[in-house]
Amino acid sequence: MKKIFTLLAIVIVTFYVNAQVKTPQPSPKAVVSQVVGLTDVTIDYSRPSAKGRVVFGDLVPFGKIWRTGANANTTVSFSDDIIIGGKTLAKGKYALYTLPKADNWEVIFYKTTDNWGTPEEWNESNVALRANAKPEPTNRKAETFTIAISNLTNDSAFIELSWENTVVALPFEVPTKKTATASITKALAGPSAGDYYSSAQYFLQSNGDLNKALEYINKAISLTKTGEDVPFYYLRQKSLIQAKLNDKKGAIETAKLSLAAAEKAKNSDYVKMNNDSILEWSKK
Repeated sequence: MKKIFTLLAIVIVTFYVNAQVKTPQPSPKAVVSQVVGLTDVTIDYSRPSAKGRVVFGDLVPFGKIWRTGANANTTVSFSDDIIIGGKTLAKGKYALYTLPKADNWEVIFYKTTDNWGTPEEWNESNVALRANAKPEPTNRKAETFTIAISNLTNDSAFIELSWENTVVALPFEVPTKKTATASITKALAGPSAGDYYSSAQYFLQSNGDLNKALEYINKAISLTKTGEDVPFYYLRQKSLIQAKLNDKKGAIETAKLSLAAAEKAKNSDYVKMNNDSILEWSKK
C-alpha cells in the first residue's frame, strides 16, 4: 500500500510540473530591428491594447512620465552615436520614457534599463538625452500600441509611436557618411598589421603555405608604427614560422628579440615560451 501511495504522489507531482498552462499575454512582447544607413537600431517593448478605453489623457495621463509601453522597460539601442535635435546620444542601450502632453511630447533616453515601468526614484543624472516631438492626429486608429522605425534614408529615420488616434515621430540622424568614409579610407589604405599577423597565424596553424606566412608576418612587423616596439607576439609568430621552415638559426635570433620584448612588457608566459623554444632549437 505504501508503494502505491508513493507511486501516486510521483504521478501527481509529474502532472503538475508538466501541466503548465499557456495563455496569450495581455501586452505581448515585440522587437523591432532596423539598419539605418550603417547603424543597427533595436527596440524591445511590450504592446498594450486600448480595449475600448480612452488612451491619451486618461489611461496614459498627460504631464506624467510614461513607460512607453507595458511591463518591463521599453529599450532602444544604437550601434553608433546618433544625433537627435542637434544633440549627440552616445551609442548604447537606453530605457525609452515619454512625457505626453496634449500639444507636445518629451522623449527621454534613460541610462538604466532594469526598471519595471518607471524608476522608483527618478535620477536626473541617468537622463542621457531629452527631445521634443509633436503629437499628430491620425485617421487610422491603432488599437495596439506600436513602435516603428520609419522614413528611412541613408542618414536618418524616425522613431514612430502610434496608439489610438495619435502618432508621435522623433527624427534622428546616423553617422553613415563618417562610417562609410572611414571604411573606404581603411580599405584603400590596404591591410593593417593585424590583418597580416592574423593571415600569417592562419597559414602556420593550418599547415598552409609557410613562405606566404613568413611574407605576411614580415609585412606585419614592417607596419609597426615608428617609435613603437614590435609586438613580442609578432616576433614569436615569426620565430615559429622560421623553425617550421627549418631555419633554426633565424628562429633563435627572432625568438631572442621576442624574449627581450616580452621581458620589457613583463609577460611571463611569452618569456617562458621563448626560453623553451630557444633551448629546444639550440639542441638540433
